[in-house]
Amino acid sequence: MNHEYALEKINLSSKKEKKEVEDFLEKHQLLLDHDVSLCLVLRLTLNQKIVATASAAGKVLKCFAVDQDLQGEGLSNKLISELIHKKAEENIRHLFVFTKPENTFLFESLGFYVVAKLEGAVDLLENTPYGLNNFKKEIIEKRIEGNNIAGLVVNCNPFTLGHQYLIELASKASDVLHLFVVWEDASVFPNTVRLKLIEEGTKHLKNIVIHKGHDYIISRATFPTYFIKDDDKILETHARLDLQIFADSIAPVLEIKKRYVGAEPYCTTTNSYNKIMKEFLPTKGIEVVELARKEFNTEAISASKVRELIRENKLSECKNIVPASTWDFLNSFEAEKIIQKIKTTQSRH
Repeated sequence: MNHEYALEKINLSSKKEKKEVEDFLEKHQLLLDHDVSLCLVLRLTLNQKIVATASAAGKVLKCFAVDQDLQGEGLSNKLISELIHKKAEENIRHLFVFTKPENTFLFESLGFYVVAKLEGAVDLLENTPYGLNNFKKEIIEKRIEGNNIAGLVVNCNPFTLGHQYLIELASKASDVLHLFVVWEDASVFPNTVRLKLIEEGTKHLKNIVIHKGHDYIISRATFPTYFIKDDDKILETHARLDLQIFADSIAPVLEIKKRYVGAEPYCTTTNSYNKIMKEFLPTKGIEVVELARKEFNTEAISASKVRELIRENKLSECKNIVPASTWDFLNSFEAEKIIQKIKTTQSRH
């Protein structure tokens, strides 16, 4: 039977339209991720019933579903092709997709290439065969020879005395320390600001090499959850995929044999991530060293504490837990919008 379809962009500000998509996805045992900013559907022109949907958040395509009795009619292809077109209109051309392994062939047929595979769980693809290779070329240009080469991944939202302390310890114990900055712009302090504060706060360390993580140090904020129901499984899947990319594609080109991480006494999510790291990376020949956090008034120093103090109008107290360079920034004109955003939102990032 031939069907006619109408392509529609959902108004996500409309509770009615959004609920309609959520109900459709729920029927397929899927969720609409909270960060979706673009959602398309195909409706049967006969009765306006939604029969397929696909969405995007930034450069990540997600939340795909097609009614079972219409699968094989190319509806996913239509939606994904339209998503790619609309993203190009936004000047976003480098796209990613996380998908169940059984759906990988569909994206490969549309010009996507596998970046990493987590057997039985999730595949990560991008729409270029050169993306990961170009990233490896970029970081290999900064490779420095040494016997004891280590890595450390940081977000620094913002850079604190706690971050500085961890980096100093790792630097002292290494010939070369490669510092990877999470580059996904999902934090209240923009990536360019975070990078500047890290550079200023570590310029006294001469064996540090700083890298932008680009799209290959995966941010927890953008990892999709729509096809994984269990919270613990979401965390484990994200962690293992992120660590696999690090172990298979990043560490080898820089000859990293050790990865440092700060202990996490407060956040159970980060603590669980560290536990998975300590189990997984040694199987890839990478030692994991967990370092105790620097404390102030018996409390571990953290970026979340800085944001909490700002939110509570206690900016002056931040001076005790951030380097002078971060303190100067927090009191600058450039920081005013960031501080206002922290005060008016409850974002975890």
